[in-house]
Amino acid sequence: MQQHQLQTQLIHATADGEKTSDVREPIHLSTTFVRPEDGLPGPMVYSRLDNPNRLNLEKKLALLENAAEALSFSSGQAATLAVFQAVLEPGAHLLIPDDCYHGTRALLQLVLAQWQIAWDEVDMSNLEQVAATIGPNTRLIWLETPSNPLLKICDISAIAQLTKNKDILLACDNTWATPLVQQPLALGADLVMHSTTKYLGGHSDVLGGALMHRLNGPIAEKLRNIQRLGGAVPSPFDCWLLSRSLATFPLRMQAHQQNASTLAEYLDQHPKIEKVYFPGLSSHPGHAIAKEQMQGGFGGMLSIEVKGDQQKTLKLASSLRIFAHATSLGGVESLIEHRRSVEGTNPKSPENLLRVSVGIEAIADLIADFEQSFQLI
Repeated sequence: MQQHQLQTQLIHATADGEKTSDVREPIHLSTTFVRPEDGLPGPMVYSRLDNPNRLNLEKKLALLENAAEALSFSSGQAATLAVFQAVLEPGAHLLIPDDCYHGTRALLQLVLAQWQIAWDEVDMSNLEQVAATIGPNTRLIWLETPSNPLLKICDISAIAQLTKNKDILLACDNTWATPLVQQPLALGADLVMHSTTKYLGGHSDVLGGALMHRLNGPIAEKLRNIQRLGGAVPSPFDCWLLSRSLATFPLRMQAHQQNASTLAEYLDQHPKIEKVYFPGLSSHPGHAIAKEQMQGGFGGMLSIEVKGDQQKTLKLASSLRIFAHATSLGGVESLIEHRRSVEGTNPKSPENLLRVSVGIEAIADLIADFEQSFQLI
């Protein structure tokens, strides 16, 4: 049978390889399934364990990262927690980026505190620092590239070499880059995490997470047990929504990236902007590595530092008319967020930093929106 390209597979792939009379996949809301005539459990038993919509979604997710298996979760946080639970035991040590999603750090501080897990926050763009921080009890290295919100770039292949022949799992949060831009498994990572709420969902209307891996043995089995027995699974409707969104994901991502690149270049030259964080700019310290490992582009995210204090920065964000001042990213609509305001009791982001999720609106309108906002600060 002819192997179709990814864009085609994301529209037509089903878990069993068969097409029904429905042009679009139906939603299977049943929580339980009738057994075959022999009375033994069939392929579907109970919707927490498996559901037709979830199986179809997981097949498409595995295709995206060219993974052996994909597991879907009710949120990106649930997926991240599943990795920590499956890989780490009391007394284990892990490395996380010094610039990472604050929720990842909060899981270690607030949820897993009683596990007595040790961790170090490392500048993952500094390979020597990563190597020096690996210890005898290190079991996991957690990467974000680009990082959130400073868009640091780390060399996935080089860090993978540091874990070679060691009992260390390499996991990569690939939410910002997306599988169309970057393939961590092909670069040596063992496992990839996505907040599917973001670009894979793309419409700010479905919460979800996913793990894609090429693992065999106990860790893979633990991940499946945490998903199915722990119960942090997406509903059939959420799976259906996400599967629907994947059909347009390649086209949406092209528009996100084109807009982000143009906007980054515009803001980089603006006198009221102190700094632009975007790996597509030649001035970015990680540009060379990004150009090599982000072969599908540079993503749709950027961050900016405004010339001025927090008050001036918040004024800029609130003066925008197309960009909504709101949390999250990856939707078709453009969002902007003052990160320091939402990072809890120990914020790390500069007070003048704004994180920008560039949508798929007309780029001329997005630039004009910044122009009118600059006039007000």
